[in-house]
Amino acid sequence: MIEARHVTKKFKRVRAVDDLSFDLQAGGSLALWGSNGAGKTTLIRCLLGVFPAKGTIRLNGIDVSKKGKHARAMIGYVPQELAFHDDAKLGSAIRFFAKLRRVDVRQAAQSLALVGLSGHESKRVRDLSGGMKQRLALAIALIADPPIIVLDEPTSNLDSSGRGEVVDTLLRLRKQGKTMIFASHRPDEVITLADQVLVMEQGRLVQQTTPEVLWPSRSSIRSLRLFIEQGDEHHAAEILREGGFAVNHANIGLTVAIEQHRKAEPMNHLAARGIIVRDFELLRDVQQDDEPEHPVRTEPMSEVLR
Repeated sequence: MIEARHVTKKFKRVRAVDDLSFDLQAGGSLALWGSNGAGKTTLIRCLLGVFPAKGTIRLNGIDVSKKGKHARAMIGYVPQELAFHDDAKLGSAIRFFAKLRRVDVRQAAQSLALVGLSGHESKRVRDLSGGMKQRLALAIALIADPPIIVLDEPTSNLDSSGRGEVVDTLLRLRKQGKTMIFASHRPDEVITLADQVLVMEQGRLVQQTTPEVLWPSRSSIRSLRLFIEQGDEHHAAEILREGGFAVNHANIGLTVAIEQHRKAEPMNHLAARGIIVRDFELLRDVQQDDEPEHPVRTEPMSEVLR
């Protein structure tokens, strides 16, 4: 279904995506995992054909660089947050998108039903919860019944209730056979929704794996930040990844997503290889209600319709 070969995207001298290749079969679900600046959003925009890139990206055999419009017709794209007009009613908003997509307006009702929003057509956007707004964005992405869904941190700005609504909806779509690529910083979402994981760092693919390998027990996941001697961070991250740990090389220290009962293992693993951990910090449980880790980004509706 999706074939990416040697995809590279540069912004001046910075390689936001660096020679990245992967395959995703029809009906599969692929999570993009990595710290801020790892290149996840840039890769998504390359897949959409919004950013021209070196290499080859094919969707169901269609070359994105040569037939971008045709390729994008197979994708339903959901950014972190859409910039809806607050006074618009939910039903009017999705019918508007149906007309833009040149599909029968009756599909608007079907799309709302698919994400569990039937009966809310008269509500104004400003009165919707965060989870309902994101499900509306998903309904719009699905209005032309695309085989592929691409999502960029779809729950990063939602509370626990909103996250649950969106994840449950995506899980139903997976069971219906949709092919899915999504970026997420939450292990619980990756475990629930993905069957493959691309671990990215500084634009490079550092590991292609599965949620079962990263988190074997599927128990409660904690985020552990390790502070390494200056200059040893990259080497320490490589050692941890080789040991099967899910690591993000953040601006401050290394963040390891690890099961609750294994918190000491990353430090022991590094010590056995001669890497000194200067200090550590146990971050809030990623499954608790917390503040968004990324600032809210709104994207114009035209970005979704390209």
